[in-house]
Amino acid sequence: MNQELKAHLVIGKKADLGEGAIWNQRTSELWWVDIEQGIFYTYNPETGVEQSFAMHQRIGTVVPSKNGNAIVALQDGIYEYNLVTRTKALIVSPEDPARGNRFNDGKCDPLGRLWAGTINLGDKEGVAALYRIESSGKASRMLSNVSCSNGICWSPDNKTMYYIDTPTGMVQAFDFDLSEGTISNGRIAIRIPREMGLPDGMTIDARGMLWIALWNGSCVTQWEPDSGRLLSRISVPAFNVTSCAFGGKDLDTLYITSASVDTPTGEKEKFPLAGSLFKAVPGVSGVPSFFFDN
Repeated sequence: MNQELKAHLVIGKKADLGEGAIWNQRTSELWWVDIEQGIFYTYNPETGVEQSFAMHQRIGTVVPSKNGNAIVALQDGIYEYNLVTRTKALIVSPEDPARGNRFNDGKCDPLGRLWAGTINLGDKEGVAALYRIESSGKASRMLSNVSCSNGICWSPDNKTMYYIDTPTGMVQAFDFDLSEGTISNGRIAIRIPREMGLPDGMTIDARGMLWIALWNGSCVTQWEPDSGRLLSRISVPAFNVTSCAFGGKDLDTLYITSASVDTPTGEKEKFPLAGSLFKAVPGVSGVPSFFFDN
C-alpha cells in the first residue's frame, strides 16, 4: 500500500445514513443524501452555502439532470425534482411494492442513462435488482439476484462498468457497450477481505483507479482494478463510511459521506463525528460527473 491519509471534517451534519455523494460541476456543488431522513443536500465549498430538500420518504441517491433539475431515487421509484419549486414528478416505478424493496445507490452512465439498484427493507438477500432508466422513462432490469445494490462507475475509456453488491464483499467488472447501454462478461475485479469492512459507495479517478467506501471499515480505499491490488487508504472518523466523490475546481478533493446508524455500542464514543461529511486531498483527480439526459 502506497500511502495512508486522514479525512477531515467538512460539515457535522450527523446524518443517520449519509450516501450518494456526487459533484455537480455546473453549479460547483457537492450533492449527497441522508437516506433515512429523506433529505437531499447541496453544498458549495467556495461560498459555504448549504441547502436541504426534504423528500418525505427514503432517498437512495441523487444525480443532476441536464435541464438543471435533480433526479432522485426514492423508496418507491425514480423522480425528477425541481429545486426551485421544490416539487417532484415520477419518472418510473419499476419495482413491485409487494417485494418490499427500496431504491439505493446509483449513478448515470456516460450517455446519461441512470443505473440505480434496490435493497430489501427486510434484509432479504437476492431479491433486489439493478435497473437502467432512460429519459423516456423506460426501465430495464440489468441484474437480478442482488442483495444490496451499491457503488457503480465507469472506466475513463467507457469500456468497463464496475459494480458493488455489498454483501458479496466484491467489485464486479463488466464489459460495457456504450451505444447500447448493455453489460456482459461479468467477472470479479476486487475482493475485499471481510475484516476490512464491506464495500459501499465507489468512484473512479482519472487514471482508472477505484475509490471504495467501506461500511464497518472506517475508511475509503483505493484499488487497482486490473490487479485487484490495494493502493492507498484514507482513514475516516466514522465506523460506517458510505460513499465518496471527487469534487472542487480541479476535481482533486475527495468528499466522503458516513452514517451514524448501525454503529456498535462500543464504537459510538470513539466516533462522535459519525454521520458527518468529510474530505481528503489524495493527490489524484477524478472525472466529471455524468448528468441524466433529459
